[in-house]
Amino acid sequence: MTRMPLGKGLNAGLRAAMEADSKVLIMGEDVGKLGGVFRITDGLQKDFGESRVIDAPLAESGIIGTAVGLAMRGYRPVLEIQFDGFVYPAYDQIVSQVAKLHFRSSGRVAMPIVIRIPYGGGIGAVEHHSESPEAQFALTAGLKVVSCANANDAYWMIQQAIASDDPVVFMEPKRRYWDQGEVDLDAEPIPLHASQVVREGTDATVITYGPTVKTCLESAEAAAEEGTSIEVIDLRTLSPLDLDPVIASVRRTGHAIVVHEAAQTLGLGAEIAARITEKCFYSLEAPVIRVTGYDLPYPPSRVEEEFLPGLDRVLEAVDRSLAF
Repeated sequence: MTRMPLGKGLNAGLRAAMEADSKVLIMGEDVGKLGGVFRITDGLQKDFGESRVIDAPLAESGIIGTAVGLAMRGYRPVLEIQFDGFVYPAYDQIVSQVAKLHFRSSGRVAMPIVIRIPYGGGIGAVEHHSESPEAQFALTAGLKVVSCANANDAYWMIQQAIASDDPVVFMEPKRRYWDQGEVDLDAEPIPLHASQVVREGTDATVITYGPTVKTCLESAEAAAEEGTSIEVIDLRTLSPLDLDPVIASVRRTGHAIVVHEAAQTLGLGAEIAARITEKCFYSLEAPVIRVTGYDLPYPPSRVEEEFLPGLDRVLEAVDRSLAF
């Protein structure tokens, strides 16, 4: 086991993928000499050269469009969108070309493209730097969407995404880049599109992903001090959703709380709540409760802690569910 921050896990995973396959390229704004605004690609251009780690112009649509051509010629481009809110100029390319070409060509044209998007709040930034657009990609057929929550998953999931012949939108919780964790460099990783029970419990099930996994684990720890046992499930993959562990857990606990930073209306929590209700209707002892960001643009940094789901809001939702 090696201890490292989540961001370093991504860097190590990218390095391993580039060493394993010469067709893997990295492209994005400032990813080369600077090593990325969050230093996730630090040192890779020095070691692999400017032809494999490419500093692109400030043109997200051009970055994605170039990657489509590269993928058609057998390359595996890994693209960095510098901040979540910067992805929208490239949205047309992603949903109209990247997501559709494999199906449109009856399987003859693969799109092994990974689009890395640092997302979410908590770093003292403003709108366009603190967005949570994951649902906008998860609802697009043809795209896979995943989100790592710890260093070990960062290391393995980025390699699995790069090895996939399907396009993967890789959501990185930017406020967790510096969180330390154990990475097993020799382990057999769990499948990319699989959720995971990260804390077992008996009284309520909390379903989450990405930046709020740590929040929910801290909430479960606090609840345990008061005698409440919370099971926490990290979805890890947002499209396709792996809800088998979720359904099994809710059938045991009878209580389900979904937590994410994105706004509530039409967020991932709405789909998850609907599916839990369909599968666990006779097991539920309370409605599925969602703890989310609010339905408004991301606020000024001084009040972002009031906007983001925190320990108190998660515990309040658990208490409300148990008291129903």
